[in-house]
Amino acid sequence: MNILSVDGRRLLENPLFLSAISSFLFAQLIKAAVALSIGGRMRFRAAFESLLWRTGGMPSSHAALVSSLSASAAINEGTQSNLFVVTLFLALIVMRDAMGVRRSSGVQAKTLNVLGSKVAEQSDFDYHPVKEVQGHTPLEVVVGCLLGIIIAAAYAYL
Repeated sequence: MNILSVDGRRLLENPLFLSAISSFLFAQLIKAAVALSIGGRMRFRAAFESLLWRTGGMPSSHAALVSSLSASAAINEGTQSNLFVVTLFLALIVMRDAMGVRRSSGVQAKTLNVLGSKVAEQSDFDYHPVKEVQGHTPLEVVVGCLLGIIIAAAYAYL
């Protein structure tokens, strides 16, 4: 069996796969464009990082991907299908995590880095900053979700 085949259909022709990956990539392209427009002297580096691996920002590519996957499952398999139910709950978990746990962790890491830097300045303490993982605001998640649904509908109906 060819690695690009799933149940006799080519993966690259699968509407769920196509809408999900397109939603993710389109969201990342939008983030890169935003970084280019507001980034100052570091804008090209910020745009490149946004395109490839930076988390957070407008729109949420996580929300775009999982909402597109769920919408595609609803359109192609029906809302009564097991696939739709699984993708719906996956989407809810991912979106909640993106604006809840990940955002909270990022805010805590930022605060810890500020505190650690201040303590290091005032004492002979060698502080190594922790990674500040950005989560998403609710608006970033909503826009990503809408983007994913629109792209899933476009693949299904255009």
